[in-house]
Amino acid sequence: MERMIEVENLNVRFGGFQAVKRVSFSVEKGEAFGLVGESGSGKSTVLRALAGLNGAWDGLVRINGRAEGVKRSKAFYRDVQMVFQDPYGSLHPRQTVDRALSEPLAIHGIKDADSRIARAMSEVALPMSVRYRYPHQLSGGQRQRVAIARALIAGPKILLLDEPTSALDVSIQAEVLNLLGDLRASLGLTYIMVGHNLAAVSHLCEQITVMQSGEIVESLSAADLRERRIETSYTRHLRNLSDDIEDPFANSAHFN
Repeated sequence: MERMIEVENLNVRFGGFQAVKRVSFSVEKGEAFGLVGESGSGKSTVLRALAGLNGAWDGLVRINGRAEGVKRSKAFYRDVQMVFQDPYGSLHPRQTVDRALSEPLAIHGIKDADSRIARAMSEVALPMSVRYRYPHQLSGGQRQRVAIARALIAGPKILLLDEPTSALDVSIQAEVLNLLGDLRASLGLTYIMVGHNLAAVSHLCEQITVMQSGEIVESLSAADLRERRIETSYTRHLRNLSDDIEDPFANSAHFN
């Protein structure tokens, strides 16, 4: 298998505080990989370092075969996109959906914007009637679909998902997770998803790494989790806090 993401001995410091300590993992092409932990575990800090949003790190980060430094190239930001936790906060309140989707195309010099926007909206099942609406005129689920469409529109290979459903109602969480699963399959994407809910993360991700106090404490598969093949008390604690982990969204309609 081809490795799309390699992280070796990643450390992140904020002044005298070390938020991430010697974190190492790899993600294969087309895989969905989950980083799970409670608030303050360091999971989102790892994601932001990978995304080029935090420069206070050392170690090795290799993306799609390229070793990355603190500063990232334009090509990196075309290959790697991030979807944030709060779709309302990540969209400019004075920009329409059309403007939000047009900007990445302009930044990367991609032409034929009209057809690309229409295709991106179709991929995330957004009706064309919302194209010229503002974020406050959309539901939470629609706003997150706009954020996903914006991340996808320039044709990235990797999506970094920072708790992409935690701000949504449970029924909408299921739709968005199923949508992300469908997009990964149809577009051949590689995902890293950060979350605190093991049920939601295991619904999308085959491999899961658990973090506590900036360190990795356990790595396991979604199948291990379902079968309770768990080694640490902390992972067991997170499992107990999560929803029905056997099939958390069994009664939800599949989203296409």
